[in-house]
Amino acid sequence: MITCCIFDLDGVLVDTAKYHYLAWAALARELGFDFTPEQGEATKGVSRMASLDIVLRAGGMENRFSAEEKERLAAEKNARYLEYISRMTADEVLPGVLAFLQGLRAAGIKVVLGSASKNAGVILDRCGLRALFDHIVDGTLVSKAKPDPEVFAKGAELAGENPAHCVVFEDAAAGIEAAARAGMRSVGVGGSPLLGRATMPLPSFEGFTFAELRNQID
Repeated sequence: MITCCIFDLDGVLVDTAKYHYLAWAALARELGFDFTPEQGEATKGVSRMASLDIVLRAGGMENRFSAEEKERLAAEKNARYLEYISRMTADEVLPGVLAFLQGLRAAGIKVVLGSASKNAGVILDRCGLRALFDHIVDGTLVSKAKPDPEVFAKGAELAGENPAHCVVFEDAAAGIEAAARAGMRSVGVGGSPLLGRATMPLPSFEGFTFAELRNQID
């Protein structure tokens, strides 16, 4: 039985993962090193401060900054990221997503956002998606980064649903692991080989329906 679908945001519903990478890469350049797209994959689905640690390790600077200085660096990255997303429009909702979310609503399925981003509300508003969600769990409500299951467990709790009846949609390995730790099934969105532990793969939402989801994993 599926009663609730929980979605990560970046790279699953909207194409914001590129903006996170561009902001981290710009920060790395200011610190004197390059941060590659391949290295950027490790920042997907984790918190801002955990992502900063990944960036600093890539430059061999993980022990160079105090906690206060790290907060400043993270704020600098976030300011640049906010500048990028402030120009987002509904055109950046990934293909097939809107129809799939509308189909879930029509079927009476709870729809929940489960994202580490503290800017999730801004993005949903800019892209016109907020009204399609019953609950929003973001970085302002949880403190533990994926693969900790906190964000998904909180989503199921707010929706009043059994975790065993929830399906998580993720594009990051940390998110797939978090779903498993929460006792939930998962859909690996985007086709990355790093998502092999997902219950099922989904290259794209285009043409995908709730009936197909139910037939494949329920």
